[in-house]
Amino acid sequence: MAYKDFLKSLHPLDSEEKKLKKNLLKTKISPIDYTQIKNVADLVDAFKGASIQARNVGMCASVFERMLTDKERPTIMLGLAGPLIAAGLRKVIRDLIHYNMVDVVVSTGAVLYQDFYAAQGAGHYRGSPHADDRVLRDLLINRIYDTYVDEEKFAQYDSMIGAFADTLKPRSYSSREFLHYLSKSIDDPESILVTARKKGVPIFCPAINDSSIGIGLTEHYYVAKREGRKPITIDSIRDNYEITQIVCKSKRTSAFYVAGGVPKNYINDSIVMSYIFGKNTGGHKYAIQMTTDSPHWGGLSGSTLAEAQSWGKINKEANHCMAFVEPSVSLPLIFGSAFQKKAHKNRPKLSIKWSRENLKEFKVKK
Repeated sequence: MAYKDFLKSLHPLDSEEKKLKKNLLKTKISPIDYTQIKNVADLVDAFKGASIQARNVGMCASVFERMLTDKERPTIMLGLAGPLIAAGLRKVIRDLIHYNMVDVVVSTGAVLYQDFYAAQGAGHYRGSPHADDRVLRDLLINRIYDTYVDEEKFAQYDSMIGAFADTLKPRSYSSREFLHYLSKSIDDPESILVTARKKGVPIFCPAINDSSIGIGLTEHYYVAKREGRKPITIDSIRDNYEITQIVCKSKRTSAFYVAGGVPKNYINDSIVMSYIFGKNTGGHKYAIQMTTDSPHWGGLSGSTLAEAQSWGKINKEANHCMAFVEPSVSLPLIFGSAFQKKAHKNRPKLSIKWSRENLKEFKVKK
Protein backbone atom coordinates (compact mmCIF):
# COMPACT_ATOMS: atom_id res chain seq x y z
CA MET A 1 0.00 0.00 0.00
CA ALA A 2 1.33 3.46 -0.87
CA TYR A 3 1.99 5.72 2.10
CA LYS A 4 -0.59 8.33 0.95
CA ASP A 5 -3.22 5.59 0.71
CA PHE A 6 -2.23 4.36 4.16
CA LEU A 7 -2.76 7.88 5.58
CA LYS A 8 -6.15 8.14 3.93
CA SER A 9 -7.15 4.82 5.45
CA LEU A 10 -6.24 6.08 8.93
CA HIS A 11 -8.41 9.18 8.66
CA PRO A 12 -10.32 9.95 5.47
CA LEU A 13 -10.84 13.73 5.27
CA ASP A 14 -14.40 14.92 4.91
CA SER A 15 -15.26 18.00 2.83
CA GLU A 16 -14.97 20.44 5.73
CA GLU A 17 -11.57 19.09 6.73
CA LYS A 18 -10.34 19.29 3.14
CA LYS A 19 -11.47 22.90 2.98
CA LEU A 20 -9.73 23.71 6.29
CA LYS A 21 -6.53 22.00 5.20
CA LYS A 22 -6.48 23.91 1.93
CA ASN A 23 -6.94 27.18 3.80
CA LEU A 24 -4.18 26.39 6.32
CA LEU A 25 -1.75 25.53 3.52
CA LYS A 26 -2.59 28.62 1.49
CA THR A 27 0.37 30.93 2.16
CA LYS A 28 3.91 29.74 1.53
CA ILE A 29 6.97 30.98 3.39
CA SER A 30 8.88 33.45 1.23
CA PRO A 31 12.65 32.93 1.07
CA ILE A 32 14.81 35.94 1.97
CA ASP A 33 15.93 37.21 -1.45
CA TYR A 34 18.82 39.65 -1.34
CA THR A 35 18.45 40.46 -5.02
CA GLN A 36 15.32 42.36 -3.93
CA ILE A 37 16.76 43.93 -0.76
CA LYS A 38 18.41 47.34 -0.86
CA ASN A 39 18.14 48.57 2.73
CA VAL A 40 17.01 47.73 6.27
CA ALA A 41 13.36 48.49 5.49
CA ASP A 42 13.42 45.98 2.62
CA LEU A 43 15.04 43.35 4.85
CA VAL A 44 12.50 43.80 7.63
CA ASP A 45 9.67 43.66 5.08
CA ALA A 46 11.15 40.40 3.79
CA PHE A 47 11.16 39.06 7.36
CA LYS A 48 7.34 39.31 7.40
CA GLY A 49 7.17 36.48 4.88
CA ALA A 50 9.70 34.34 6.73
CA SER A 51 9.30 32.38 9.98
CA ILE A 52 10.35 32.06 13.59
CA GLN A 53 11.73 35.30 15.09
CA ALA A 54 12.38 36.92 11.70
CA ARG A 55 8.62 37.02 11.17
CA ASN A 56 8.12 38.41 14.68
CA VAL A 57 10.63 41.21 14.03
CA GLY A 58 8.80 42.02 10.80
CA MET A 59 5.43 42.01 12.54
CA CYS A 60 6.73 44.23 15.38
CA ALA A 61 7.94 46.68 12.73
CA SER A 62 4.46 46.67 11.18
CA VAL A 63 2.81 47.38 14.52
CA PHE A 64 5.27 50.22 15.18
CA GLU A 65 4.45 51.76 11.80
CA ARG A 66 0.75 51.63 12.69
CA MET A 67 1.49 53.36 16.00
CA LEU A 68 3.25 56.17 14.15
CA THR A 69 0.64 56.65 11.44
CA ASP A 70 -2.58 56.15 13.42
CA LYS A 71 -4.84 59.20 13.02
CA GLU A 72 -5.83 58.97 16.70
CA ARG A 73 -2.14 59.71 17.45
CA PRO A 74 -1.69 57.40 20.44
CA THR A 75 0.87 58.53 23.01
CA ILE A 76 3.83 56.17 22.53
CA MET A 77 5.49 55.11 25.79
CA LEU A 78 9.02 53.68 25.42
CA GLY A 79 10.31 51.28 28.07
CA LEU A 80 14.09 50.79 28.27
CA ALA A 81 15.91 48.06 30.19
CA GLY A 82 19.09 46.06 29.77
CA PRO A 83 22.66 47.02 28.74
CA LEU A 84 21.48 49.16 25.84
CA ILE A 85 24.18 51.84 25.88
CA ALA A 86 26.94 49.24 26.21
CA ALA A 87 25.35 47.48 23.23
CA GLY A 88 25.79 50.58 21.06
CA LEU A 89 22.13 51.68 21.00
CA ARG A 90 22.53 55.17 22.47
CA LYS A 91 22.12 56.92 19.10
CA VAL A 92 19.13 54.77 18.12
CA ILE A 93 17.33 55.62 21.38
CA ARG A 94 18.26 59.29 21.03
CA ASP A 95 16.93 59.32 17.47
CA LEU A 96 13.63 57.72 18.50
CA ILE A 97 13.16 60.79 20.70
CA HIS A 98 14.61 63.33 18.28
CA TYR A 99 12.44 62.25 15.34
CA ASN A 100 9.16 62.35 17.29
CA MET A 101 8.75 58.57 17.31
CA VAL A 102 8.09 58.29 21.06
CA ASP A 103 6.41 60.65 23.55
CA VAL A 104 7.31 59.32 27.01
CA VAL A 105 10.34 57.33 28.19
CA VAL A 106 10.46 55.01 31.20
CA SER A 107 13.93 53.67 31.82
CA THR A 108 16.11 51.85 34.26
CA GLY A 109 18.66 54.01 36.03
CA ALA A 110 21.55 52.14 34.41
CA VAL A 111 20.55 53.17 30.88
CA LEU A 112 20.30 56.83 31.88
CA TYR A 113 23.49 56.80 33.94
CA GLN A 114 25.46 55.34 31.07
CA ASP A 115 24.06 58.05 28.82
CA PHE A 116 25.34 60.58 31.40
CA TYR A 117 28.70 58.75 31.54
CA ALA A 118 29.03 58.90 27.74
CA ALA A 119 28.02 62.57 27.72
CA GLN A 120 31.09 63.35 29.86
CA GLY A 121 33.30 61.93 27.12
CA ALA A 122 33.86 58.56 28.77
CA GLY A 123 33.75 55.45 26.62
CA HIS A 124 32.39 51.95 26.32
CA TYR A 125 35.20 49.74 25.04
CA ARG A 126 35.38 46.45 23.19
CA GLY A 127 36.24 43.67 25.59
CA SER A 128 35.83 39.92 25.91
CA PRO A 129 33.31 37.79 27.80
CA HIS A 130 36.23 35.42 28.49
CA ALA A 131 38.39 38.02 30.23
CA ASP A 132 39.95 37.28 33.61
CA ASP A 133 37.67 39.39 35.81
CA ARG A 134 40.14 39.26 38.70
CA VAL A 135 42.68 41.09 36.52
CA LEU A 136 40.01 43.57 35.43
CA ARG A 137 39.18 44.24 39.08
CA ASP A 138 42.81 45.13 39.82
CA LEU A 139 42.81 47.48 36.82
CA LEU A 140 39.53 49.12 37.93
CA ILE A 141 37.81 48.04 34.74
CA ASN A 142 34.17 46.93 34.93
CA ARG A 143 32.83 44.37 32.45
CA ILE A 144 29.36 44.33 30.87
CA TYR A 145 29.52 41.00 29.01
CA ASP A 146 31.93 41.88 26.15
CA THR A 147 32.16 45.61 26.91
CA TYR A 148 34.48 47.45 29.30
CA VAL A 149 33.91 50.69 31.23
CA ASP A 150 36.26 52.66 33.47
CA GLU A 151 35.37 52.31 37.16
CA GLU A 152 37.45 55.38 38.04
CA LYS A 153 35.21 57.40 35.71
CA PHE A 154 32.13 55.81 37.26
CA ALA A 155 33.28 56.87 40.71
CA GLN A 156 34.00 60.40 39.45
CA TYR A 157 30.61 60.78 37.79
CA ASP A 158 28.70 59.23 40.70
CA SER A 159 30.16 61.97 42.88
CA MET A 160 29.43 64.55 40.16
CA ILE A 161 25.75 63.64 40.35
CA GLY A 162 25.89 63.97 44.14
CA ALA A 163 27.50 67.39 43.82
CA PHE A 164 24.86 68.42 41.29
CA ALA A 165 22.13 67.40 43.73
CA ASP A 166 23.78 69.75 46.27
CA THR A 167 22.90 72.68 43.97
CA LEU A 168 19.16 71.94 43.97
CA LYS A 169 16.66 73.33 46.42
CA PRO A 170 16.32 70.77 49.24
CA ARG A 171 12.85 69.32 48.67
CA SER A 172 11.28 66.25 47.09
CA TYR A 173 11.47 65.68 43.31
CA SER A 174 9.98 63.12 41.01
CA SER A 175 12.57 61.22 39.00
CA ARG A 176 11.17 63.00 35.93
CA GLU A 177 11.81 66.44 37.41
CA PHE A 178 15.25 65.53 38.76
CA LEU A 179 16.38 64.07 35.42
CA HIS A 180 15.12 67.18 33.63
CA TYR A 181 17.38 69.34 35.81
CA LEU A 182 20.30 66.90 35.57
CA SER A 183 20.11 67.06 31.77
CA LYS A 184 20.82 70.80 31.95
CA SER A 185 24.28 70.00 33.35
CA ILE A 186 25.13 68.05 30.17
CA ASP A 187 26.43 69.57 26.94
CA ASP A 188 26.07 66.76 24.41
CA PRO A 189 23.57 66.86 21.52
CA GLU A 190 23.81 63.05 21.21
CA SER A 191 22.65 62.55 24.80
CA ILE A 192 19.32 60.84 25.44
CA LEU A 193 18.71 63.05 28.48
CA VAL A 194 19.54 66.27 26.61
CA THR A 195 17.49 65.36 23.53
CA ALA A 196 14.47 64.46 25.67
CA ARG A 197 14.64 67.82 27.46
CA LYS A 198 14.92 69.76 24.22
CA LYS A 199 12.04 67.82 22.65
CA GLY A 200 9.83 68.04 25.74
CA VAL A 201 9.76 64.27 26.21
CA PRO A 202 9.49 63.33 29.91
CA ILE A 203 11.77 60.59 31.22
CA PHE A 204 10.69 58.59 34.26
CA CYS A 205 13.00 56.31 36.20
CA PRO A 206 10.93 54.49 38.83
CA ALA A 207 13.91 52.42 40.02
CA ILE A 208 16.39 55.29 40.04
CA ASN A 209 17.84 54.13 43.39
CA ASP A 210 19.02 50.93 41.72
CA SER A 211 21.75 52.57 39.65
CA SER A 212 24.84 54.75 39.77
CA ILE A 213 22.50 57.76 39.77
CA GLY A 214 21.13 56.35 43.02
CA ILE A 215 24.67 55.92 44.33
CA GLY A 216 25.41 59.58 43.57
CA LEU A 217 22.19 60.67 45.27
CA THR A 218 23.06 58.53 48.29
CA GLU A 219 26.42 60.31 48.52
CA HIS A 220 24.58 63.64 48.39
CA TYR A 221 22.21 62.44 51.14
CA TYR A 222 25.07 61.26 53.35
CA VAL A 223 27.09 64.46 52.97
CA ALA A 224 24.04 66.67 53.57
CA LYS A 225 23.15 64.77 56.74
CA ARG A 226 26.73 64.90 57.96
CA GLU A 227 26.85 68.65 57.40
CA GLY A 228 23.45 69.29 58.97
CA ARG A 229 21.80 70.22 55.65
CA LYS A 230 18.51 68.99 54.31
CA PRO A 231 19.04 66.67 51.31
CA ILE A 232 16.84 66.36 48.28
CA THR A 233 14.71 63.22 47.99
CA ILE A 234 13.14 61.37 45.08
CA ASP A 235 9.41 60.84 45.51
CA SER A 236 8.54 57.68 43.57
CA ILE A 237 4.81 58.00 44.25
CA ARG A 238 4.88 61.43 42.66
CA ASP A 239 6.21 59.64 39.56
CA ASN A 240 3.05 57.54 39.60
CA TYR A 241 0.91 60.65 39.89
CA GLU A 242 2.71 62.38 37.02
CA ILE A 243 2.75 59.54 34.51
CA THR A 244 -0.89 58.68 35.20
CA GLN A 245 -1.87 62.24 34.30
CA ILE A 246 -0.26 61.68 30.90
CA VAL A 247 -2.17 58.44 30.40
CA CYS A 248 -5.47 60.06 31.37
CA LYS A 249 -4.93 63.04 29.07
CA SER A 250 -4.02 60.81 26.12
CA LYS A 251 -6.68 59.91 23.57
CA ARG A 252 -5.04 56.46 23.31
CA THR A 253 -1.70 54.98 24.41
CA SER A 254 0.81 52.55 22.92
CA ALA A 255 3.71 50.65 24.48
CA PHE A 256 7.14 50.01 22.95
CA TYR A 257 9.12 47.71 25.24
CA VAL A 258 12.85 47.23 24.79
CA ALA A 259 13.53 44.25 27.10
CA GLY A 260 11.28 44.14 30.18
CA GLY A 261 11.94 44.77 33.86
CA VAL A 262 10.56 47.66 35.88
CA PRO A 263 9.88 49.94 32.85
CA LYS A 264 7.53 47.38 31.27
CA ASN A 265 5.60 46.84 34.48
CA TYR A 266 5.50 50.56 35.23
CA ILE A 267 4.09 51.53 31.84
CA ASN A 268 1.48 48.80 32.16
CA ASP A 269 0.62 49.86 35.72
CA SER A 270 0.07 53.43 34.55
CA ILE A 271 -2.97 52.08 32.69
CA VAL A 272 -4.29 50.44 35.85
CA MET A 273 -3.66 53.59 37.93
CA SER A 274 -5.88 55.64 35.63
CA TYR A 275 -8.91 54.37 37.59
CA ILE A 276 -7.76 56.66 40.42
CA PHE A 277 -8.55 59.59 38.11
CA GLY A 278 -11.90 58.05 37.22
CA LYS A 279 -10.87 57.04 33.71
CA ASN A 280 -10.99 53.72 31.93
CA THR A 281 -8.45 54.02 29.12
CA GLY A 282 -9.31 50.65 27.62
CA GLY A 283 -5.64 49.65 27.67
CA HIS A 284 -2.86 50.23 25.14
CA LYS A 285 -4.09 50.28 21.55
CA TYR A 286 -0.74 48.95 20.30
CA ALA A 287 2.13 47.15 22.01
CA ILE A 288 5.41 45.62 20.91
CA GLN A 289 8.25 44.05 22.86
CA MET A 290 11.67 42.68 22.03
CA THR A 291 13.15 40.48 24.74
CA THR A 292 15.14 37.33 25.46
CA ASP A 293 13.06 36.45 28.53
CA SER A 294 10.74 33.47 28.25
CA PRO A 295 7.03 33.41 29.17
CA HIS A 296 7.08 29.95 30.77
CA TRP A 297 9.00 31.14 33.86
CA GLY A 298 6.03 33.32 34.81
CA GLY A 299 8.04 36.53 35.21
CA LEU A 300 6.86 39.93 34.00
CA SER A 301 9.77 40.55 31.63
CA GLY A 302 8.94 37.54 29.50
CA SER A 303 5.19 37.53 29.96
CA THR A 304 3.28 37.76 26.72
CA LEU A 305 1.46 40.90 25.71
CA ALA A 306 -1.64 38.73 25.40
CA GLU A 307 -1.32 37.98 29.13
CA ALA A 308 -1.44 41.72 29.80
CA GLN A 309 -4.86 41.79 28.14
CA SER A 310 -6.21 39.78 31.07
CA TRP A 311 -5.21 42.69 33.33
CA GLY A 312 -6.75 45.33 31.08
CA LYS A 313 -3.33 46.84 30.47
CA ILE A 314 -3.51 46.12 26.75
CA ASN A 315 -6.76 46.47 24.86
CA LYS A 316 -8.57 43.26 23.92
CA GLU A 317 -8.51 44.35 20.27
CA ALA A 318 -4.95 45.69 20.34
CA ASN A 319 -2.36 45.20 17.63
CA HIS A 320 0.54 43.62 19.48
CA CYS A 321 3.59 41.49 18.77
CA MET A 322 6.67 40.16 20.59
CA ALA A 323 10.05 39.33 19.09
CA PHE A 324 12.21 37.06 21.21
CA VAL A 325 15.39 38.63 19.87
CA GLU A 326 18.07 40.40 21.90
CA PRO A 327 17.56 44.19 21.56
CA SER A 328 21.04 44.99 20.22
CA VAL A 329 19.86 43.17 17.08
CA SER A 330 16.10 43.77 17.04
CA LEU A 331 15.85 47.45 18.03
CA PRO A 332 18.03 48.82 15.18
CA LEU A 333 16.01 46.73 12.70
CA ILE A 334 12.60 47.89 13.92
CA PHE A 335 13.68 51.52 14.29
CA GLY A 336 15.58 51.46 10.99
CA SER A 337 12.62 50.11 9.06
CA ALA A 338 10.25 52.83 10.33
CA PHE A 339 12.91 55.53 9.89
CA GLN A 340 13.77 54.59 6.30
CA LYS A 341 10.06 54.42 5.42
CA LYS A 342 9.59 57.86 7.04
CA ALA A 343 6.61 56.49 8.97
CA HIS A 344 7.08 59.33 11.48
CA LYS A 345 7.15 62.12 8.89
CA ASN A 346 3.57 63.37 9.28
CA ARG A 347 3.14 62.50 12.94
CA PRO A 348 1.99 65.62 14.84
CA LYS A 349 4.16 66.80 17.71
CA LEU A 350 3.00 66.70 21.30
CA SER A 351 3.44 69.54 23.80
CA ILE A 352 3.88 68.45 27.42
CA LYS A 353 4.50 71.10 30.09
CA TRP A 354 4.67 70.79 33.86
CA SER A 355 4.10 72.95 36.91
CA ARG A 356 5.93 70.86 39.48
CA GLU A 357 3.90 67.63 39.69
CA ASN A 358 0.92 68.97 37.78
CA LEU A 359 0.54 68.43 34.05
CA LYS A 360 -0.03 72.01 32.95
CA GLU A 361 -0.26 71.39 29.20
CA PHE A 362 -0.86 68.29 27.14
CA LYS A 363 -1.86 68.96 23.58
CA VAL A 364 -1.18 67.89 20.04
CA LYS A 365 0.37 70.71 18.05
CA LYS A 366 -1.44 71.65 14.86
